[in-house]
Amino acid sequence: MNKLSRRAVLGAAAATASLPLVHIRSAAAAGKLTLGLWDHWVPAGNAAMRKIIEGWADKNKVEVSIDFITSVGNKNLITIAAEAQARTGHDVQAFQAWDVHNYQQELEPMDDVVAPLIAKYGKVNPVNEYLSKIGGHWLAVPSSSGTQYKPSSARISFFRDAGLDVQAMYPARPEHTALSDQWTWQKMLELAPKAQQAGLAFGLGLGQTTDSVDFVGALFHGYGAELVNAKGEITVDSDPVKQALEYMAKLAPHLPPDVYSYDDASNNRALISGKSALIFNPPSAWAVAVRDNRPVGEDCWTFPNPSGEKGRFVPYLPYSWGIWSFAKNKSAAKDLLSFLCQREQVEALCTAVDGYDIPPFLSMADFDVWAKVGPPLGTVYNYPIRPWHNATPSIAGFPAPPDIAVQIYNRATMTTMVAKMTQGGQSMKDVIAWAKDELEGFTR
Repeated sequence: MNKLSRRAVLGAAAATASLPLVHIRSAAAAGKLTLGLWDHWVPAGNAAMRKIIEGWADKNKVEVSIDFITSVGNKNLITIAAEAQARTGHDVQAFQAWDVHNYQQELEPMDDVVAPLIAKYGKVNPVNEYLSKIGGHWLAVPSSSGTQYKPSSARISFFRDAGLDVQAMYPARPEHTALSDQWTWQKMLELAPKAQQAGLAFGLGLGQTTDSVDFVGALFHGYGAELVNAKGEITVDSDPVKQALEYMAKLAPHLPPDVYSYDDASNNRALISGKSALIFNPPSAWAVAVRDNRPVGEDCWTFPNPSGEKGRFVPYLPYSWGIWSFAKNKSAAKDLLSFLCQREQVEALCTAVDGYDIPPFLSMADFDVWAKVGPPLGTVYNYPIRPWHNATPSIAGFPAPPDIAVQIYNRATMTTMVAKMTQGGQSMKDVIAWAKDELEGFTR
C-alpha cells in the first residue's frame, strides 16, 4: 500500500525540497530540529504554531526548521512515503489517522513522552490509542493540531420550521436535554424529504474520501454493524449490517444526486452556498460561511450526530506527531512534542483556530473558546464530545484489527456497499457477497 516507484519517490523528494521553510533561529543554537507539520486549514493555525515553537526554540537554544505540508493533492502522504523509503527527512512528522500503522516499522517509540502526559492529564481519546499504540507501545504522540470531530452542522431555521429546535436540543451549556434523545437516525430520515423539498437536501457524501467514509462508518456503528470483528473474523453478513444498508436505501433518494462523487470539500460548499440544511463536518464550513455568506453562518448550529439502536457515534479523525527512527535529534524532538502537548499550548492553538482543533486528552474538553466564538454565540459549544452527550468517538473499520480496518477505511468499503445498492441497483445479497470477497482479501 505504501510502495512508490523510484520516479514517484524522486518527485516527492523534489516536492518536499521546494516547500517553503520557516527558519526559527536562536542566538546560540545548541542543535537543529526539522519538523514536517500539517498545513492547517485555518491560516491562523500555522502562525500560532510557529509562535509557540519559536518561544520554545529560543529558550532551549535549538535551531528549528518547519515545513507546513498541505494535504491538498495528497502532498503530505507523498512526502511521508518518500521519507520513509529514503530513510531521511524531517525529525518530526505529522501523521493522520492510519499513517502510524502504515509506517510503524520506521517510528521511534514514544512511551516516555505519552506516559507522563497521561499521568498528568488523564485518559486519551480511545481512537488515538487504537491508532497510535501498537504492540503495547505508543509510536506517536496524539496531537490536537488538525484533530477533528465531524458532528452535525445544521441550519437552525430549517430545523425549527421542521419542528426541531436544535438550540434547545443542544444548548450552549452543560445540560442533557430530553429533546436530544429524539435526535436519531430515524428522525433524520423523517426530515430528509422535507429538506429536499425545501431545496436544502442534506449534504451527506457517499464518495471515497474521509468525510463520506466517516459519516457512513458512524451510522454503521449506530446500528452495531461490523464488517470484521475485533478477532479478525468477517461478520459482514449480519442483521445489523443489513439494517444499516436498508436505512441508507431509504435515505439516499432524498440526498443530492451528486453525493456519490463528493470529495471532502463538496459538503462544505453545499452548506456555505445555502443549498444544504445539514452536513457532518468540523466547524470550518461554518467559519467560511460566516466570512463568505454571513446569513448562512449566523444560521448554523453544531451538535452531535444522530443516535442508533446501539448508541450515538461521532466521527473522529485524529492527527499525531511521530519521530522517525532515523531522526538526527530525537532528544530535542521529544522535548518539543511534550511541550506542545501541555494544556497551555494546546489551548492557545485551539483558541487561535476558533475551536477547530480537538484536544486528544478528554480532560481538555473544557476550553472557553467553544462557548465564546460566534455568530451565533455558542454555535460550536457542542462541537467537542461532552460527558452529557452520551456519545462515543467513531472511526470507520473499528473494531477490526487495525491492519484490516485501515484497508476497510482506505478502500471505502462501506460507502461502496451503499453506492452499489442505492446507485448501482444491486441486491443486498449481491452487495454483501461482494463485500465478503473484498474483506477476505484484506484478512489474508
